[in-house]
Amino acid sequence: MDTKKLFRGFWTLFKGYWSSEEKWKARGLLAFVISLNFAMVYLLVQLNEWYNTFYNALQNYEADKFWSLIGEFSAIAFTYIVIAVYAVYLRQMLQIKWRTWMTNNYLSAWMGNQTYYRLQDAADNPDQRISEDIGQFVNLSLGLIIGFLKQLTTLAAFGVVLWELSGSFTFNLAGTEIIIYGYMFWFSFVYSGVGTFLAHKVGRKLISLNFDQQKYEADFRFSMMRVRENSESIAFYRGEAAEMEGFNLKFSNVIKNYWQLMKKTKHLNFYVNGYGQLAIIVPLIMAAPRYFSKEIQLGGLMQISSAFGRVQDALSYFVDSYDTLASLAAVINRLAGFTEHIDEAQQIKSKVTTAQAPELKISALNVSLPNGRELLKKLSLELQNSKALLVTGASGCGKSTLLRTLAGIWAYASGEIALPNHSKVMFLPQKPYLPLGTLRRALIYPLAEENSPPDDKLKETLQLADLPALVDKLDAAEDWSRILSLGEQQRLAFARVLLSLPDYIFLDEATSALDEPREIEMYELLRRQLPKMTVVSVGHRSTLFNLHDIELNLDGKGNYAIRDL
Repeated sequence: MDTKKLFRGFWTLFKGYWSSEEKWKARGLLAFVISLNFAMVYLLVQLNEWYNTFYNALQNYEADKFWSLIGEFSAIAFTYIVIAVYAVYLRQMLQIKWRTWMTNNYLSAWMGNQTYYRLQDAADNPDQRISEDIGQFVNLSLGLIIGFLKQLTTLAAFGVVLWELSGSFTFNLAGTEIIIYGYMFWFSFVYSGVGTFLAHKVGRKLISLNFDQQKYEADFRFSMMRVRENSESIAFYRGEAAEMEGFNLKFSNVIKNYWQLMKKTKHLNFYVNGYGQLAIIVPLIMAAPRYFSKEIQLGGLMQISSAFGRVQDALSYFVDSYDTLASLAAVINRLAGFTEHIDEAQQIKSKVTTAQAPELKISALNVSLPNGRELLKKLSLELQNSKALLVTGASGCGKSTLLRTLAGIWAYASGEIALPNHSKVMFLPQKPYLPLGTLRRALIYPLAEENSPPDDKLKETLQLADLPALVDKLDAAEDWSRILSLGEQQRLAFARVLLSLPDYIFLDEATSALDEPREIEMYELLRRQLPKMTVVSVGHRSTLFNLHDIELNLDGKGNYAIRDL
């Protein structure tokens, strides 16, 4: 990513919180944190002056001044410690508030309008972007900004001190006497400027390496998570060797990239540490002639060394922070890319319009794949209330995609879908989703537990769905998707229908794991408990024909046929 695009990405991520509804509290807290850092710089200036007085007193053997100067140092040091502690504490408080705001915003954008569904293939590891990258962005940005302002203040304060202390440097060039005033101040500028340029040359590849490292780490972690989620299927296939091969491939990417990261970090550390150590001795060498000629005392020499070190640190901020800047750039790349994918996904809108009608009415509905292949052309259908429609056709003809279109989560469609006003609609996929937590939570999903029906109602519903073994486990917290068989999960989904009381139910092969007698039993249960409910099913079994009133057959080429059963 080029520098201009990097700064644009940073500003896009940065500006949201500071112009949000929390902006005044955030700006006030930031101003206070910056003020504390400015106070720390002021105390460092006082300490620099103390060096002069203290070392001169040592040189002159002024014992009477020793303990009073130690007391003065203790007062400055204590005040500095208190301010430094609260500067960090309040900065962390600001980090929490900023991260909370960004996380909530990203979660809302990711979950809103089924964006998470449309992003399945567009963005890698969105969980990592939200859970880790936002925290890193906030932490690194705040640290660098506050650090930069502090070093800028340090440069201004100690630059004046260094200018006054360094005096002038005189030399002859081609018979002309040249005087450089504040020569150590100018030398620190040149030294730091060259250092910053060389640090960028040495460490610039760290940006792309950090970006790749996070991606490879996330891919490796996700591959293990997939095994955990599909452990039974893998065990049946005896797929351990294949999974190990996959693990080794992804982990080899992690290690290979990390070796590159190590090498580049080693080069940068060699340079940064050499640069820092040289900066300790350089001011002493340059000020030594004035000391030995007795123009300055020991205190002045130590004060010059301290002031030069502060100025050099301030000017070398980007050298010392280059590794941090590389990490921030990688985080910006990932978050900016994730933000772009979210924006793109939110702009993909279905051309299907909704309307009101006394019954389900589909008009001129076209459904296609993202590549443009048409699955259904100009479907028009009216389904009377309380009737049952069965959608059939060969595998891959678009049956499930039709249900996704009716649910409003498939963007590649056009036409009109009308339903009665305020009607309640529910969709059951082939594999039910069971959230982590109690059985109660899994049973009433997507309702929150505080909106749970009474226990008696829940137990009765479990009995009706032929799940008597679960009646006494409502408050047991388990991984129910692992404990329950797929058939039990599908019966649990039918129990959800009985609790939700929808007007329309759409089932996408929602009984595929049940034997035929139990499948018939589940459909008859719905008809018996919810006689006014309209049913739309996708399925293959011949037994389903006797449980529905109308068949819609798709051929996968855009054509369809409707017949009464």
